[in-house]
Amino acid sequence: MIHVYTGNGKGKTTAALGMALRAAGAGLKVYICQFAKGRSYSELRSLKKLKNIKIEQFGTTCFIRRKAGRKDIKLAQDGLRHAEKAIRGGKYDMIVLDEINIALHLGLLVKKDILGAMKAAPARIELVLTGRYAHPEVIKAADLASEIKELKHYYKKGVKARRGIEF
Repeated sequence: MIHVYTGNGKGKTTAALGMALRAAGAGLKVYICQFAKGRSYSELRSLKKLKNIKIEQFGTTCFIRRKAGRKDIKLAQDGLRHAEKAIRGGKYDMIVLDEINIALHLGLLVKKDILGAMKAAPARIELVLTGRYAHPEVIKAADLASEIKELKHYYKKGVKARRGIEF
């Protein structure tokens, strides 16, 4: 099954990582490929302690506030190659492509390549794609698509991202 979590609300990555945690608890093998992320987040330190979850990041520390450069594009493309290898490899039961929708939206990846990876996923794999701005064709190709919509956010009151909650 292919899942897509998109929208402007908080919780897309959290939903995917919750699924990964549940899968790992059931003894399934999980691969998490993060696009456009290169920092050490609290959840990653926790998940790395689980033997049946592998996490790889393909991003710089942060480029969201600047224009993506060649290095950002190369890292995203490397990430997609790793993800495709995991999809074809038969080793994993769940594969999370975290922030892949943003990578497509920002031009780091090409839509046809993402759709090709989705199509290549064997039916036995749970493939999870996250990030804002999911392309309509990505949503159409999915078996499940959820839009997480912001109704209210404390950032607008000036609350900064907090360790253990947002990162």
